[in-house]
Amino acid sequence: MSMSTKLVVVLRSDLELAVAANAGAVLGLALGARLENSLGADGKDAGGNVHAGINPHPVPTLAASGEELRRIKELADERDLTVVGFNEVARRSRTYVDYLDRLAVTEPAEMEYVGVAVFGPKKDVNKLTGKLSLIG
Repeated sequence: MSMSTKLVVVLRSDLELAVAANAGAVLGLALGARLENSLGADGKDAGGNVHAGINPHPVPTLAASGEELRRIKELADERDLTVVGFNEVARRSRTYVDYLDRLAVTEPAEMEYVGVAVFGPKKDVNKLTGKLSLIG
């Protein structure tokens, strides 16, 4: 089955493993909450055990520099794609209120992205991320 849409997660290439895993989880949760019908149906295994439905899209996890992440975020916003950015302001905040307060005084040019998740028409997402390598 060929999908006309694509979902990618792009993480900063210099992240430690624990930070990368956390960033991927944060981005996946935030993007999933924004997408309609983002989960497939629950399924049963041969023993009758129910397994919760998961996202039906493949989710390539790619690597990029901090500057590339900023560019992807800006272009995704301009092209009206669904995009979630996870930044250092959020990562270093202890509470969501603290994050919102710190974000309000952070200039866009000072934003350091840990990762971004992008969803939209396959051709548009490929234009932004097609030259990136898989993380690892």
